Amino acid sequence: MNTYINETSLVESKNIGNGSKIWHWTHISKNAVIGKNCNIGQNVYIANDVIIGDNCKIQNNVSIFDNTIFEDNVFCGPSVVFTNVTNPRSEFSRKNSYKQTIIKNGASLGANSTILCGNTIGDYAFIGAGSTVTRSVKSFALSIGIPSKQIAWFSRYGEKIPLDLNGNEFFQCKTTGDKYILKNNELILEK
Repeated sequence: MNTYINETSLVESKNIGNGSKIWHWTHISKNAVIGKNCNIGQNVYIANDVIIGDNCKIQNNVSIFDNTIFEDNVFCGPSVVFTNVTNPRSEFSRKNSYKQTIIKNGASLGANSTILCGNTIGDYAFIGAGSTVTRSVKSFALSIGIPSKQIAWFSRYGEKIPLDLNGNEFFQCKTTGDKYILKNNELILEK
């Protein structure tokens, strides 16, 4: 297996994909699943009931708690915060009420963003640095602020798409050739 695990890390999981790299002072719990070709930065915590897909990049100082799923090609910036309970209390255990959070294929989470549990971040969505996500985010949406709100569309390549948020429009990316259609306030990547 072509996997790198820094000697300072605690990796209890046997489910680490080929080609993945795990850096300094990271803790990966026993039942966590890490896909192929992932890069897990320093001081990262990944809980038991977490699935990380292939080719994900998780930057430094991120804690990913139970019931979180990253699909493939997710970028998670430094110090992103996840939750798994909506009403935590130290006095009362809430382990039976963890909510699932899904980060879909190709999504990017900016540095210091906060992702509240029970939400889905759509395919290739882009969450701006420092934003707080309190509801699900559409595929290809650029969402920023506290609480975050969609202000534009972003392409698979990671550039702003010049489409009206309320219209039915068409856009073709000059870099990738991808074709997008905006219909009923949903951006669709043509196959």
